Amino acid sequence: IGAAKLIVVVAIFLLTFYVISQVFEIKMDANLGHIFAYLSLKFCYSLSTATKPPRYKCGISKACPEKHFAFKMASGAANVVGPKICVEDNVLMSGVKNNVGRGINVALVNGKTGETIDTKFFDMWGGDVAPFIEFLKSIQDGTIVLMGTYDDGATKLNEEARKLIAELGSTSITNLGFRDNWVFCGGKGIKTKSPFEQHIKNNKDTNKYEGWPEVVEMEGCIPQKQD
Repeated sequence: IGAAKLIVVVAIFLLTFYVISQVFEIKMDANLGHIFAYLSLKFCYSLSTATKPPRYKCGISKACPEKHFAFKMASGAANVVGPKICVEDNVLMSGVKNNVGRGINVALVNGKTGETIDTKFFDMWGGDVAPFIEFLKSIQDGTIVLMGTYDDGATKLNEEARKLIAELGSTSITNLGFRDNWVFCGGKGIKTKSPFEQHIKNNKDTNKYEGWPEVVEMEGCIPQKQD
C-alpha cells in the first residue's frame, strides 16, 4: 500500500509540474518536458499493473509447479446449474458447453500431455449403470479421471461401479448417497488414495437448496505422469 501511495504522489507531482510549465509558458527544454510526461505515464501504468492481481490457469489461487497440470472443478447446483471441469485453462465440461447432464459427469485427460481424451455423463437416477461400468473398465492406465455429480449421482450405482471408482483413488465413493454433492480427481493405475476429493451429504437440516446440499468446489495441481 505504501509503494502504491508513493507512485500516486510522484505521478501527480510530475503531471502537475508539466501542466504548470505549459500554462505559464515556463521555458523548459522540449526533451525534458517529454521525459516528464513519459515518466508520469509510466508511473500511472506501473500503478495499474501493480494493483492488478495475477491470474493463474483455470482461475486457481496460485500457480502450479513445473510438470503439474492445473485444475478446478465444481459439482452441480441442485438440478439447475451443471458441474464445471477445467484443466490447464481449458473448460472441458460445463453447462455453457452443453455437455453435462444428470448423474456423474466424467472427463478423461492424458496424464502425460494434459490433452482431453473424452467427456461423458451417466444418468444415475433414471439410466442404467451398465454403460458406466463398461466406460470405467475401458479407461487406460496413466489417464487422469475427473468426476462431478449433478442432481443425483448415486441411486443406480452398484457395488461394482463403486469398486471401479475406488480403484481410481476415491475414498468417498462407498458412502456416496442420493443427491450428495461430490467432486473427485484420480487416475487409472494410481497406487495411493487421491488427495483430490470433496463430498457433502444430502441432509435436509443442512442443505443449502431445498433437497440438495451446497455446491462443492475443488482446485489443485495434478502431477504429470512420468515414464
